[in-house]
Amino acid sequence: MRHTYRCPLRWADMDAYGHVNNVVFLRYLEEARIDFLFRPDKQFKQGSVVARHEIDYKRQLVHRHAPVDIELWVTEIRAASFTLAYEVKDGDQIYVRASTVIVPFDFEAQRPRRITEEEREFLREYTDDGSQKADEEEAVAA
Repeated sequence: MRHTYRCPLRWADMDAYGHVNNVVFLRYLEEARIDFLFRPDKQFKQGSVVARHEIDYKRQLVHRHAPVDIELWVTEIRAASFTLAYEVKDGDQIYVRASTVIVPFDFEAQRPRRITEEEREFLREYTDDGSQKADEEEAVAA
């Protein structure tokens, strides 16, 4: 299952070439990630930090009034990190493919922490079969 976030485009998102600036896509991914992780019904309650981003720019996105769709899903769940994949798109037209490694974080202790069972169950709902199998193999090994 994938989570979809409808992301509005802002006039200020454009650069001198008339398309959405590359760095703005990080903000779009952040908006989608926050929408996914901090929903009223299910929250990644104890906090997290970004450890890594990878972005592949596939096509220019120019400003328009209609929002763009950002689909995201979980590709890997480890003991103390997980990876989200994204597609910024309109239907079959993909502008960006990206991924983010997220580390659960204990802000009081100022150190990474393990994923709770409740968080793991939430993330599994958005994981493809291949990633679930890897997650199960890791749990058996631990």
